[in-house]
Amino acid sequence: MAPLTQWNRLIRYVSAKDGSIRYGEPVVSDNGADIDNLTSKGLLKVQEDQVSELLGPLTWEDVPILRCVGINYTSHMREIGFDNPENPTMFFKPSYTITDTGKPVPIPKLGQSCLDYEGELTIVIGREAKNVSEDDALDYVAGYVCSNDVSCRDWQMEKNKAGYEPQWCFSKSFDKYAPLGPQIVSTKILGDAKGLSITTKVNREVRQKSNTSDLYFGVRKLVSFLSTGQTIPAGSLIMTGTPGGVALGMKPSKHLKDGDEVVVELEGIGKARNVMEFE
Repeated sequence: MAPLTQWNRLIRYVSAKDGSIRYGEPVVSDNGADIDNLTSKGLLKVQEDQVSELLGPLTWEDVPILRCVGINYTSHMREIGFDNPENPTMFFKPSYTITDTGKPVPIPKLGQSCLDYEGELTIVIGREAKNVSEDDALDYVAGYVCSNDVSCRDWQMEKNKAGYEPQWCFSKSFDKYAPLGPQIVSTKILGDAKGLSITTKVNREVRQKSNTSDLYFGVRKLVSFLSTGQTIPAGSLIMTGTPGGVALGMKPSKHLKDGDEVVVELEGIGKARNVMEFE
């Protein structure tokens, strides 16, 4: 198949020249360049332009739907006492959950008591996929982005709120509960995204520290499985799951509070940085 992208990295940004919102490929010297830091110093350039503010690379209008995988890091399975699954566990988030890195995440009153973070590697589907083999899976992946699957644990787990069985869709589907940032990095750079360090910090305290090698089901398996008998439209996202270290697994739990800053960082991609803002 023909290559999915003409670019290696794609950002959406505010132009320092005229304040307009544009898309472009950042000018960086190596794969480990910290584009967040370069932006803060006024040094990040896109061709003949300069970046004044990094936004998330995708808006809710770009994404038909988010397919999400739960309990997919071995470390996360252990902290919550789950056995190794035979198949991926999947749920959905609507496109309205998408928001930019750097923007506040509004938390409605009913979601404030047991608020949690989930740092994740997210797959960006570049062409319509159905019944894709694991061998061909990367032919359908445009690249990867860093994300936070913001979650309300009481609405996920407690019987009086979630019902007789735990449910993940409502508890994770409030507006702007899927911050993305800061760029999409192509498979030409990251391949199948194995071996990338992932870290989540809350107010600079490290809560999650892992590696995508700990994913139980990797990128190829997820694209293949989730496309079995189901069409995945181009532009869809697959959130691949979170490692151990979530507030739910701590004793005592350390749920997020109003004003907490959550920074999810993925090696080779960068940071999704957002403040929780209780309404």
